[in-house]
Amino acid sequence: MIQYVFEGTKSRSAAYNDGQLIGLCQYQVDGDRWIITHTEVQPEFGGRGIARELVMMVARKAKEHGFTLVPVCSYAAKVLDQQQQ
Repeated sequence: MIQYVFEGTKSRSAAYNDGQLIGLCQYQVDGDRWIITHTEVQPEFGGRGIARELVMMVARKAKEHGFTLVPVCSYAAKVLDQQQQ
């Protein structure tokens, strides 16, 4: 079972399978902005929507805390663009 965790002290959301890190969405804090810099999921776990969930977790947390998101990561930009449509 995949567990999703927001790890604010590490500036990321992460996915774990049986305690092993299998995916992450990293961001950098820049004033009142969170800049999503990288999203990655191990290839054997691809196609399950894990990366999308990781991006959306960061987006929800940014909104909760009043931060603006800036997706530099092309995958995150695509996901967030789809959410706005």
